[in-house]
Amino acid sequence: MSINLTDPIFNDETAAYRHFEAIRWPDGPICPHCGVVDDATKLMGKSIRPGLYKCHACKKQFTATIDTVYERSHIPLHKWLLATRLLCSSKKGMSAHQLWRMLGFGSYRTAWFMAHRIRESMISKTTSGLGGTNKVVEAAESYVGGKAKNRAYKPEPKKHIVMTLVERGGEARSFHVKNATAKTLRETAVRVASRKSYLMTDENTAYTKLGREFSGHGTVNHSANEYSRLGGFIHVNSAENYFSIFKRGVIGTFHHISEQHLDRYLAEFDFR
Repeated sequence: MSINLTDPIFNDETAAYRHFEAIRWPDGPICPHCGVVDDATKLMGKSIRPGLYKCHACKKQFTATIDTVYERSHIPLHKWLLATRLLCSSKKGMSAHQLWRMLGFGSYRTAWFMAHRIRESMISKTTSGLGGTNKVVEAAESYVGGKAKNRAYKPEPKKHIVMTLVERGGEARSFHVKNATAKTLRETAVRVASRKSYLMTDENTAYTKLGREFSGHGTVNHSANEYSRLGGFIHVNSAENYFSIFKRGVIGTFHHISEQHLDRYLAEFDFR
């Protein structure tokens, strides 16, 4: 997806608010205090901040950023819109340092704060809902972390286990799990995916018992270089491709992801 960096919504505060208001309020401004629609006056003047309205019903002031990730921020809205667009359109992610350079902030901490606030907003409000009747859900797990051979003297870094479930043609849900035992993987899978779905996994025996709870279970044997069966119906390539892109982001963009913020990075890649 191309980005026109000269678009006024990324450079002019008034244009940014006009664009954001059109998205949030297609039927006119909505007062977040009393809920009245299209009964407010836009306040004007040199001392008035952009996008400020006053409701006729409750007499309170509000902007379109209330109840959004941009609320109560001193960072200009046009900077927020550009940062959000960059994160949403960068396939392998964008580091806070890159945002810092592109947005022209004086502080790296500001760009870091913006990136994590945007990632936090990408976390799905529901952790269930994948799959269903006549739908396929792929499940796989992988290890995220560096290698000892890439360090001169330090011991091998801690590995983090990530489980991903992907509905074919639908959404993805990824989770940092404590281990890769059958019990842990089952708890995550049944919470996220409908058991009316057809489950696809690799040859990991931790999925054997779990597969019986779904309407069907197909496996491929990666250790025998088998990656699809039945004319390409049985495979976990969607989940494997997710891990491929995510690890490219870790290695090439972020270089390191702390355990504390791993869930936010996973949410970013799930969302994108």
